[in-house]
Amino acid sequence: MAIRSTEAASNGTNPTSLTDPASQAGAAGWREPRVFTSAFRDRLPPGTPGTGSNWRWLFSGIWLIYLIQPVIDLFHHGGALWIAGGLVIVVAFCGIYMPTLMYHDDRPRLALAGLVAIALLAVLACVVYGKDWTPLWIYVSAASGMVLASVASRERAFLAVLGVSAAYLVCCWISHLDIGTTLAVLLPVVLIGLAMIGFRMQMTLMRELAQARGTVAKLAANEERLRLARDMHDLTGQSLSMITLKSELAAKRLAKLPSSAERDAWLTEHGDIARVSRQTLHDIREAVSGYRRPTLAVEVITAGNALEAAGVGLDDDPGLTLRSGTFDADAEAVLAWCLREAVTNVIRHSRARHCRIRLTERAGELALEVTDDGRGFTSQDSPTGSGLRGVSERLSAAGGSLALGAATAGHGFRLTATVPVHATSQTDHACGL
Repeated sequence: MAIRSTEAASNGTNPTSLTDPASQAGAAGWREPRVFTSAFRDRLPPGTPGTGSNWRWLFSGIWLIYLIQPVIDLFHHGGALWIAGGLVIVVAFCGIYMPTLMYHDDRPRLALAGLVAIALLAVLACVVYGKDWTPLWIYVSAASGMVLASVASRERAFLAVLGVSAAYLVCCWISHLDIGTTLAVLLPVVLIGLAMIGFRMQMTLMRELAQARGTVAKLAANEERLRLARDMHDLTGQSLSMITLKSELAAKRLAKLPSSAERDAWLTEHGDIARVSRQTLHDIREAVSGYRRPTLAVEVITAGNALEAAGVGLDDDPGLTLRSGTFDADAEAVLAWCLREAVTNVIRHSRARHCRIRLTERAGELALEVTDDGRGFTSQDSPTGSGLRGVSERLSAAGGSLALGAATAGHGFRLTATVPVHATSQTDHACGL
């Protein structure tokens, strides 16, 4: 077992604390729900509410039909250049508005750029073509509420809607729009923007609900497996142990009888009974141990819930779930324990805002790497904490190694646990499972 350390986690970590998100949230304070990206949506079943569908293009784009009025007015005033300029503005506005509204989750930076672009196009249209184009600000307000509520926060989205409303009023003043029409259009500019903020928050809650249901189902299945393992052990273990004991006692009594072919035959039969019962008891204990063995797939779900509750953003590797169950079970159990311990340290000691988890394979070894952007190494940190010491012992039993150090650019903390791909060990027994 080799430990190469330039930074270390703090003492006294309890791995089971990951299963109590509420306590972590209480310690860290409530945070806004994290942004849901396409990677998260891919893990949800098709048709999950809040994940979008092909119909969203229709329901979002159908309202652009109201732009036909200012387009028709183009043909009643001015020449070909005037008409062409207006058509270019309309096409550019629609071509930027729809992707901005549809892909703000997948490409937040481009969505923000698109938001700025449609606002500039609205200003240009109002200044050049006049008051008939002020309704463009309704669409700008809708996009602002949806995009900023997704990539920033509700507060910033609310301020953006107010800013768009102010820009609309300035354009109305420049284009000399009458007060009645100005106030009539101002109402949808404000209300639709606020409605889009609420709609975005509803989508977020629906996605969180879908995620919670999936997590509850997986944890319930895991709990049921543990219950079956306990029942199997309790109901059959004692009976099989009694059969083994009785067979051995019967064999000892038979051995005291005068030697004969029949006695020897009965001794052989009783020996077979004892051997089969012992093997069955061993197989059942192995099965129970297998049911209780931690896996990366379960641990990454638990870690994600705990990190989210603590307000720490998670960048996880899909390989953690995909590779789970495809290599040696003992090696996976060791990496699962390491993941639990590492995430616990991130939550309780690092003061980090982001955590990154990766699983890589190189030169016949699997490496689990957990990094954060927290406080990193301090003079109070000790490499002999009970949590890290337990991780080291498990990795040593599996023929692996543990590396501790600074994360990228010298900031934060990195834990790297490495095990042979085909490692076999009695780690679970050493861990007292």
